[in-house]
Amino acid sequence: MLPTPFRPITRRLAGLLAIAGLATAFATGATAAEVKFDTPLRIVVGYAPGGATDRVARIVGDKLTARLGVPVVVDNKPGAGGRLAAQQVKTTPASQNVLMLANPAVMIVAPLVFKDNNYDPDHDFVPVSYVNDYNFALAVSPTLPVRELNHLLAWMRANPNQANVGVPATGSLPHFFGLMVGEKAKVQTQVIGYRGSAPLLNDLIGGQIPIAVDTEDVVVPQHTAGKARILAISGTKRSPFVPDVPTFKEAGLDLAATGWNTFFAPASMPKEKVERLAVVIREVMQDADTQRKFKDSGMTPVVSTQAQTAAMLKAYRAQWAPVVQKSGYQP
Repeated sequence: MLPTPFRPITRRLAGLLAIAGLATAFATGATAAEVKFDTPLRIVVGYAPGGATDRVARIVGDKLTARLGVPVVVDNKPGAGGRLAAQQVKTTPASQNVLMLANPAVMIVAPLVFKDNNYDPDHDFVPVSYVNDYNFALAVSPTLPVRELNHLLAWMRANPNQANVGVPATGSLPHFFGLMVGEKAKVQTQVIGYRGSAPLLNDLIGGQIPIAVDTEDVVVPQHTAGKARILAISGTKRSPFVPDVPTFKEAGLDLAATGWNTFFAPASMPKEKVERLAVVIREVMQDADTQRKFKDSGMTPVVSTQAQTAAMLKAYRAQWAPVVQKSGYQP
């Protein structure tokens, strides 16, 4: 037992330490919620300017500038289907403010099929916010005399040597979705990979390929112009952009799938900054002007928390990993 003179000092010290602990806890909480950005934020996109992912980054980036009080710059790093950007972002020092906007091809498919991927989506990155999703559209050439999905499947069974399905790139999500359609419908599907959506659509419109699968925002303008016919949309409900087109399930095939764009932070970024960015991006996605700009670009905006984003990614991997692995696809 301590001598009597020491007891008040010990109690006083304990009290001071307790107060200091509470103050520290309060300060930490405040930092997580109100961390300030004093240098520009860079949003890295693994594709050239003009594509869907690039458009998303620019819409959100413009809104983030006002909320964070620093310039937000979109940095296009095309190459290797988006993998080059991921390989660079994962090594970002903690002192730099960097986000990557990526899609499933980069964060789900590539780690499954590339042996030299050089990044691990679970250990090198932290999911921040899931901001939009998109459907896949199955379309036919105007030269093909079918107007419903069940008629197309019957034609494919009767003409297996002609039933080629074009996709914008081998190893892309449309590629694997095309395989999903064939497997679900028990139809032998020959997938033909193109070097982008533009040559694919040119061949579809011209009748050089009878069927195409691509993202909705790419195919809808051709459908609206009467240059191609979308027979089904991959979402769980009809698309507001083509409300006349049924979902696959409505058309008789029990199948649904979507793609997405999600913001990721490098694992080096301090937790408080990640949490702050998640909150601010959620606020941006709730903004009516942001939602209008997404819809005007043919994309569906999503408002999500960091926890909801992580849950979505887990469910998505569980759906797509077996499809990719079963395909035997080798780059």
